[in-house]
Amino acid sequence: MFRRYKRFVSLIFILAALVVFPLVARAMNYQVQHGDSLWLIARRFGTSVDALKSNNNLSSDVIYPGQKLYIPDGTAADAPDYTSLQRQIQEFLADKPGTYGVYFKDLISGQSFGINADTPLPAASTVKLPAVLYINHLVAAGNLDWQQKLTYNSATDYQGGSGILQFSVKDGDKLTLRTLATMAITTSDNIAYNMLRNFVGKGSIADYMRSLGGQTVFPDGQNLSTARDMAIYVQAALDFARVNADGRRLLDDMANGIYNEGIPLKIPDGVTVTHKEGFIWGSPADAGVVFGSRPFIVTVLSQGIEDPDQGFANIAIIARMMYDYQENLARN
Repeated sequence: MFRRYKRFVSLIFILAALVVFPLVARAMNYQVQHGDSLWLIARRFGTSVDALKSNNNLSSDVIYPGQKLYIPDGTAADAPDYTSLQRQIQEFLADKPGTYGVYFKDLISGQSFGINADTPLPAASTVKLPAVLYINHLVAAGNLDWQQKLTYNSATDYQGGSGILQFSVKDGDKLTLRTLATMAITTSDNIAYNMLRNFVGKGSIADYMRSLGGQTVFPDGQNLSTARDMAIYVQAALDFARVNADGRRLLDDMANGIYNEGIPLKIPDGVTVTHKEGFIWGSPADAGVVFGSRPFIVTVLSQGIEDPDQGFANIAIIARMMYDYQENLARN
């Protein structure tokens, strides 16, 4: 219990420290997608609405699908160059079977890169993160209460696989939103997630994910996402935690889950990793934050991985490559 408390407190101080570091954009051209707004685009690329309007000669906030926008370069002169790290990961994955989507974001400079970052891949249980984050936002807005109870219905809520409710819950049993949200993250409980999803509606969760900037959201009803989109949801969890105690509790739950075969596996003991792991056959996935000396977001989705243990091991190796690179930057 004391160790868990220390980790929770450390997360608070880390989040407070991260507030002082602005996120920056890299110069590029972007084609506006359906559902985009200047606010979403600015948030996605770490710039501001005013900068977008100024650099694109916009007199209003109105934009339209297909429009080309110039994303200004906000990179500081001393911002790290991640070209060699990206190349290292690409070379590592070159002879690996299957497809991996990878996204990295340095939380100090805002620098980022992706490998197949916009390729739709199975989200598996990583989708539970934006769903539970949405519940947190509804509670924070006063639309829901953590003590509100949902009633289990096996006809709509049952699912085997991850979690312990499948062995104990019975029709008519009632569980609080807080219990279900915690179980959906810490034990990746499928029934807990299904009860929450069925309660607020899959469509509402999808709308929330799009509002954050997600581009690949349940296409044709499938649980697919991209490494870039998952990084957006991780960043949204960090943003929420900076201003809300429940958000910090969500990060603490993510740091104390029972599944740790992916991102945390090769990270040194004592370094906090908040993440949400997921797996369906052939598609290991993980998304989270490594709070080392130079914190970073890492998300990895995959498909066509015959050996799930090796798939998770590869995710762990990628995360360790990023960690070592970041620690070297912090020392120099």
